[in-house]
Amino acid sequence: MNEIKLTETQFNLFKDFVYRESGICFNVINKIILESRIASSMKEKNLEVVEDYYKLISSDKEELKKFLDNITTNLTKFFRNEPNFKLLKNYVLPQIMKYKKTGEQIRIWSAGCSTGEEPYSIAITCLETPGIRAQDIKIFASDLSLNSLVAAKEGRYEEHKVENVPKEYLNKYFDKLSSGEYSIKNDIKKLITFDYHNLRHRGSQANMDVIFCRNVLIYFDNESVKLTVNRFYDILNEHGFLFIGHSESLFGLDTKFKFNNIDNSIVYTKN
Repeated sequence: MNEIKLTETQFNLFKDFVYRESGICFNVINKIILESRIASSMKEKNLEVVEDYYKLISSDKEELKKFLDNITTNLTKFFRNEPNFKLLKNYVLPQIMKYKKTGEQIRIWSAGCSTGEEPYSIAITCLETPGIRAQDIKIFASDLSLNSLVAAKEGRYEEHKVENVPKEYLNKYFDKLSSGEYSIKNDIKKLITFDYHNLRHRGSQANMDVIFCRNVLIYFDNESVKLTVNRFYDILNEHGFLFIGHSESLFGLDTKFKFNNIDNSIVYTKN
């Protein structure tokens, strides 16, 4: 099966199912994307009938995970939206350190970490911040895509993937492999715990100081954004910070977060 054309009934069935399970919204504009993802998944399973595939993902949690993995997009790069990382280093981390007791770790969550570029960028930024050592930080990274998590844990990137990494960081935190790829050093990998998580559902995350959830909420409708952001608020410690994508906004949503524009970078604070 090379391609399929969903009837209106079939499209609404899958659209509503995807929304319930992930919060991701499909509409008639991006219907073709959903159709192509369903077609490739059905081909892999040697299925010919759309309704049979729907029954499969409705009854099998592992197949559901694979399907959600297939429909997500993974566009990311190291130090994406650089002002966020400058603000993290120059303002956010120093502020958090004021409230930390001796030996208490700074806890950061990269929600929607894709193939790892964001959490590794966070780890490097932390280690480049005066007064912060490896033992002072703990980074949690999660994603809906199982394939992305495998790549993130491996931490190997082709040369064009690291072109945004400053040369001094490339030499300090990466090993260049004979294949021409760059591999994150093990000392950096140890700082990060990668795990599967669907933002549609409540997870085990708690007591975070900083949450990065960038270019994820753009795929949600207002109701799902509000639900997710309010969970972030509950998960954050007092004086916690939330970074979202530069094209995303909490404007008009009923949340308790405070909007801040500091040094050309937007960050939301709990207090």
